[in-house]
Amino acid sequence: MATERQGIRQVITWMDGQIAVLYPGCFALVMATGIISNALFYEQYHALSDALFFVNLVAYPLLILFTALRFLRHRGALWKDMIDPRFVFSFFTIVAGTDVFGIGVSLRGFGAIALLLWLLALAVWIVLIYFSFGVLTFLNTAHGANVVHGGWLIAIVGTESLVVLGTIIAPILGDTGPAIFVLIHMLWGVGLGLYGIFIALFAYRIFFFDVEPDDITPLLWVVMGAAAISTNAGSTLILTESGMPFLLSMRPFIDGVTLLMWGWATWWIPLLLLFGFWKHVICRAPLVYTPMFWSLVFPLGMYALASLRLSLATDFLPLRSVSQAMVWVALGAWTITASNFILASWRSLRRHSAARRAVSSAP
Repeated sequence: MATERQGIRQVITWMDGQIAVLYPGCFALVMATGIISNALFYEQYHALSDALFFVNLVAYPLLILFTALRFLRHRGALWKDMIDPRFVFSFFTIVAGTDVFGIGVSLRGFGAIALLLWLLALAVWIVLIYFSFGVLTFLNTAHGANVVHGGWLIAIVGTESLVVLGTIIAPILGDTGPAIFVLIHMLWGVGLGLYGIFIALFAYRIFFFDVEPDDITPLLWVVMGAAAISTNAGSTLILTESGMPFLLSMRPFIDGVTLLMWGWATWWIPLLLLFGFWKHVICRAPLVYTPMFWSLVFPLGMYALASLRLSLATDFLPLRSVSQAMVWVALGAWTITASNFILASWRSLRRHSAARRAVSSAP
């Protein structure tokens, strides 16, 4: 009995340590799991979709709890991440994770809960969008923030995710629906504007400065994922009837930009694979699990779903084949990442237990 209590205490102590250093972009796990679940749902693989949705039913509230506990018990560490230009944009995974989870909830018939999740995501987005740019403006230094390391484009993913879930909830809101439709069209444009700003900085950084193996992280895939979710958002705007002549007049513009964003996302995939080959094969950097790998899995799933939505919006069936192939690639990447996450957590717990035993047995 005493041994069991000691084991429980060790696990609690280990969990508290993990919460103290919780990765600011931890909700990327929810994003990656949810987007693949949603893509599988649309592809009619409901059993697999439901299994991943169940994972999110556990992961999403747990991460909410862990974030709250970090605020209560390790506020200094949380605040340090929030005012760090390298990490502040990672908090947009909360917005995107909430919206992706909300879409899964809506697909299963719980529209009211999806609405609450959208409102929560919108409130968090409003706070983060100005707070993060305030940090970038007033607390950044010449060598502080780095667009390659910082995952800045996750801000775009969070913005466009509000558009995707917004197209689902707007039609059920009655008289409030038109206002939501106008808002999500505006947010789609904001996301495109942010993409233009960040991609220019990103290209300048990688093409005109030295790139080291440490600069090539899984976060680079958000460059493709941001373009893919902009495609998905544009396609949902095309496929959803707003009933407003003003917004209907924008359809030709949305059609063209959406196709261009899909082409841009596609262009990035071989280049990102080349970056990975250079780091791990040419430079022989070891491939080690990091929570940032969830930010690689999400773009793969989003590209699959964006291709499916674009095929419906353009009535161009060959894109459906791209979606069907990519969803399995994304699921394979999710399986590998999830397995390494479990293994890394288990090894961390064992190291913690061994260290505690060594301390307690020391004379």
